[in-house]
Amino acid sequence: MTRISSSFSSRSTALEVVEGIDLTGRRAVVTGGASGIGVETARALAHAGAQVTLAVRDVDAGAPVAADIARSSGRDDVAVAHLDLADLGSVDAFVAAWSGPLHVLINNAGVMDTPHLRTAQGFELQLGTNHLGHFALATGLHDALAAAGDARVVVVSSSGHAASPVVFDDLFFERRAYDPGLAYGQSKTANVLFAVEATRRWSGDGITANALMPGGIWTPLQRHWSAEQRAAAEQQARQAEGAGLFHMKSTEQGAATSVFLATSPLVAGLGGRYFEDCQEAEVVPQLRGLSGVVPHAVDPVAAQRLWDVSEELVSGARRG
Repeated sequence: MTRISSSFSSRSTALEVVEGIDLTGRRAVVTGGASGIGVETARALAHAGAQVTLAVRDVDAGAPVAADIARSSGRDDVAVAHLDLADLGSVDAFVAAWSGPLHVLINNAGVMDTPHLRTAQGFELQLGTNHLGHFALATGLHDALAAAGDARVVVVSSSGHAASPVVFDDLFFERRAYDPGLAYGQSKTANVLFAVEATRRWSGDGITANALMPGGIWTPLQRHWSAEQRAAAEQQARQAEGAGLFHMKSTEQGAATSVFLATSPLVAGLGGRYFEDCQEAEVVPQLRGLSGVVPHAVDPVAAQRLWDVSEELVSGARRG
């Protein structure tokens, strides 16, 4: 299988990626579209002509963001809708309110390195929000995606996936000490595995899914870090940048790969892959810095098992 490459780089911005792309008549949902790279992802899609809905926990915070995107893109149809991925009731309400086809679903929202907390249905917060909430959303919107005929699901993962596979015999840290980094890593592996299995199951319906690493970006995602953690991370970033190995991205650059996967003709009809800097990543035994994807994140057997387990968890929580 030939890896997909493009002319874009780590310094490309989302607006550069959509230059010359026409999304007129296409509809997109961006979860977490009111902050971080979600804003610039939504902005680029609207700029290219898509009707964009920001699916956000705080509608009041989303409204001025939608107004700003509308001003900058020249569109008057940027919408805001409530979605709390940590509550399946909220996910189901969003799905029930949606009508018509959906061409692009960007699973962008997420939490990172949180304390040991639970979702409304009792799932460990990071796996429950980052994976299970998005799983319920995407499966709930399957018919809308299929109605589009050539829909794309874009899943924001992270190099953090290398920290942990999905630990099927203790998904929610009930028998082992809770570790925020391992919980985050497990959830980001789950994001990639979702893209692998969604493509296998849904490509016949005209739906493909790909996952991505957006790069190193300072966003509200790091809100749970201590001052010491943030200072250490900033020092490491400066050292890596000074050595020419890495650079911190702006939010506009961080959104570029999401937008690339949502719009580029290079990935039309292709899915189940992991990208970074608008290039398909290499499968490697261990990451080179932040680069690459490790085998446990693209394992088709684990992907199928996770889908089955996720269906059981979500349906069981709804019955409960």
